[in-house]
Amino acid sequence: MALTNRAGTSSRYGTAAGTGAAAAFLLVAVGGSPAYVGWAGANTDETSAGGWFLRLLAWPAWSYDPDVPGGLLAADLRAVLLVGFAAALLYLLPAAQAARVPGAASQFLTGWAAYALAGGLASLVAAFAAADPSLLAAVQAGGTGATYGFLTGWVVGTASLGGRA
Repeated sequence: MALTNRAGTSSRYGTAAGTGAAAAFLLVAVGGSPAYVGWAGANTDETSAGGWFLRLLAWPAWSYDPDVPGGLLAADLRAVLLVGFAAALLYLLPAAQAARVPGAASQFLTGWAAYALAGGLASLVAAFAAADPSLLAAVQAGGTGATYGFLTGWVVGTASLGGRA
């Protein structure tokens, strides 16, 4: 099976990566918005599983406020890198194309894995842009980002199923 496209044909994998990237963008744009972050902080119970998850959705918080803890550049960079890394990894992880039995499960798991990796990488890289960066803080931030990506990546994985057959 060739991994290249012939002229005049469309690839369902490019579309699957595009819908996954769009889902990643929406997760960050909506879940990380100042309005949602404020709502989740004020209206959820952090000791319940549902409240904890709703607060987790706010992890890629981006802001307009220059007094945000950790620095505006680091917070916004994390959100931008998350979307960028997710899109890049969705295009670079060709598991659905190269799988012995290509199909929906392969597309779903590729999208989910791409978002989990993107969360960890974005958080790790953005930690170095924070005020007073350290390797320990970067590794801890990477773990938090990977947790976010793992627990929310099913949304991106599901969106990746939107590829044309």
